[in-house]
Amino acid sequence: MEKCIIVAIADNRAIGKANALLWHIAADMKYFRQTTTGSPVVMGWMTFQSIGGKPLPKRDNVVISIFPWPDKPEGVKVAGSLEEAYEMVDDTTGKVFVMGGGETYRQALPTADKLYITHVHATIEDADTFFPVIDPAIWKVESTTPVEIDPETGYGYEFTIYTRISPCHSE
Repeated sequence: MEKCIIVAIADNRAIGKANALLWHIAADMKYFRQTTTGSPVVMGWMTFQSIGGKPLPKRDNVVISIFPWPDKPEGVKVAGSLEEAYEMVDDTTGKVFVMGGGETYRQALPTADKLYITHVHATIEDADTFFPVIDPAIWKVESTTPVEIDPETGYGYEFTIYTRISPCHSE
């Protein structure tokens, strides 16, 4: 199973503030939906809350929570760790996407195979959540799109897929 991360990051690696996205870029939302539909998604509990506390449609949803969750919504699996989440997914598609948040990304990066990154060309000074550094000794660009400008925010953005070039390691 290919372990993938999908995230939109600012130039200063910012990804969120107060458990919310930093921008709404329609093309990025469409890209996320097209890329992940049909594949399992793994997220932390806070990220699940930030998307409305409901599973994303047409995806196997696994939420990582260290607390008991007796009233979980239908269509959601609950895992106690990232490793357990990976074991719980239906891997018939051959891919699983980790979709946040910051701590889940930090845990997933050392064993990820691919990164689906929307690079948003902005610096968000008051963000409180950041993506780890994408080390060029570990990751190579597989593909990238030309920079587009979002008409709503005025931010430039591009979709880049990175592939791991050095072996995975565990921390």
